[in-house]
Amino acid sequence: MKNLDYGIIGNCKSAALISKTGSLDWCCLPNFDSAAVFAKLLDTNKGGNFELLVTEDYKITQEYLWGTNILSTVFDNGKNAFQLIDFMPRYQHQDGSYYSAPDVIRFIRLIKGKPSFKALYNPKLDFAREKTYNENKGQYIKSYTTEGKFETIFLYSSFDLDAILDQKEIEITGNGYFLMGYHEKLVEQSLDRTYLKYQRTKTYWMNWSEHTTKYKYYNEEILRSALVLKALTFKKSGAVLAAATTSLPETIGEERNWDYRFCWIRDASMVIKVMAGLGHDKSANDFLQFILNLIPHKDEKIQIMYGINGEKNLTEHILDHLDGYQGSKPVRTGNAAYIQKQNDIYGILMEVIYQQFVQFETNLENSEELWTVTRGIVKIVESHWKEPDKGIWELRTEERHFVFSKLLCWVAIDRAVKIGEILRKGVNDTKWISLRSEIYDDIYRNGWNDEVQAYTQSYGSKDLDASTLLMENYGFIDAKDPRYISTVKATEKELSRDGLLYRYKNKDDFGLPTSSFTICTFWFINSLYKIGEKEKSKKLFDQLLSYSNHLGLFSEDIDFETKRLLGNFPQAYSHLALIEAATNFSMGEMIMDN
Repeated sequence: MKNLDYGIIGNCKSAALISKTGSLDWCCLPNFDSAAVFAKLLDTNKGGNFELLVTEDYKITQEYLWGTNILSTVFDNGKNAFQLIDFMPRYQHQDGSYYSAPDVIRFIRLIKGKPSFKALYNPKLDFAREKTYNENKGQYIKSYTTEGKFETIFLYSSFDLDAILDQKEIEITGNGYFLMGYHEKLVEQSLDRTYLKYQRTKTYWMNWSEHTTKYKYYNEEILRSALVLKALTFKKSGAVLAAATTSLPETIGEERNWDYRFCWIRDASMVIKVMAGLGHDKSANDFLQFILNLIPHKDEKIQIMYGINGEKNLTEHILDHLDGYQGSKPVRTGNAAYIQKQNDIYGILMEVIYQQFVQFETNLENSEELWTVTRGIVKIVESHWKEPDKGIWELRTEERHFVFSKLLCWVAIDRAVKIGEILRKGVNDTKWISLRSEIYDDIYRNGWNDEVQAYTQSYGSKDLDASTLLMENYGFIDAKDPRYISTVKATEKELSRDGLLYRYKNKDDFGLPTSSFTICTFWFINSLYKIGEKEKSKKLFDQLLSYSNHLGLFSEDIDFETKRLLGNFPQAYSHLALIEAATNFSMGEMIMDN
């Protein structure tokens, strides 16, 4: 596909991507970070997919069922029509526990006539490292490997299993289903059971959406983005993924291909702050517990990222046998960035902890833990804020004194002071306030460049960076401050291209960036709104929304020329920034239930 025209389905355990023609092209089981069982997304020939093949006279349309992560694809040739409903089951039992089996369910609903299709069922287990065999076992089709890592998946269906394996024409005479699961089922599968799972899952998502804060403007876009963020949450641990995929390139043919199926402290903290603002405080509590579980000792340092179960070693591997998305190699699993030092993560995490104390009820035990973490972060920042780091964009070579990193060190101490005031610990009488002032003065003197009249990417540099637009958002500077207004204007002049923003334009480890970073454009839109250019801000926001795919989803990057989506997908960063920008236009005019 020439664009990332995919929908995501998921159940807070794993996820799958379905193309606009209904092809299942990406799925990792049993968890988000497991090996792929379908990876056509990363290799058209070897990756494997699951597709319903119809004749060319069928028109195919696709949309989400409102308020859900359930995807509907309708096949209609005028005389014959059917609906393909894709979802991963998630619903609550009477005892409060959740059912979220590592299954993909494809429910077929007959609309009219006698439509037919051929099933192309072609799983390639373990990233297609070894050959996958498919066998009809009577009750299900078993797919398995015999070499390398042993893997299996099971396909249950109301349709004839041999007809599926032999790609024979299958006529739809009534409703039907496919259920592909990582585990063999212990009870007999049936159409009724499948339909019940569908209705329960639909109810779960609609209830979740109903509890999401509603806004006067752009409410549909906000809700869809919130559903994406929820789909990227690993319920078991509270971790939030950066994206559901690995190795989708920032630019076609280049090497900027990373595995984003992990939890970055920065990304996840930003997501949780947004989700809490939408009324989902449990997500914030779950994420904070994830962090507390990662820091069992007072002297333990925080990594910039972790596995979804809290894994600390994320060694990077290259899958040479896969061609990559449209030939963009390498395909990677793991991410070597986990060893990097990025000083900004402390401030972003502290912001979430601060919001927890301000907005939500916190039991005494949790409060004490969070206070211990707060004091530990202050100690780390105090010892290391003067040191250079890799920065928010994770440069893999040179370390610098990045302004954004210094800014977030200031945020860490500022929020710690405020947390201390809330807890009446008297920290406003300690050296914390002096440290906050010292960091502020350092940024004010060294982060500003008189020649370019802007806060720049790093100390002593003339290069601009979109991350400095967040200085107002974090309370370092007022939107009406001449320095901030000048920074916004200079950033627009240097980094904006047809309303889309570069992160930066200076050369990095892989040369000059050639695509727009979507979150940066949303930051710019926010900045314009804050400095009073609201009409221009809204115009650019509407323009950016038009670059989403057919379902309103965004990846990490956008090509300046073609406006196609690039980078890992769907991207949590992009959707959290969409929500932040969209809520500006409602100016706090929330629609509350009676």
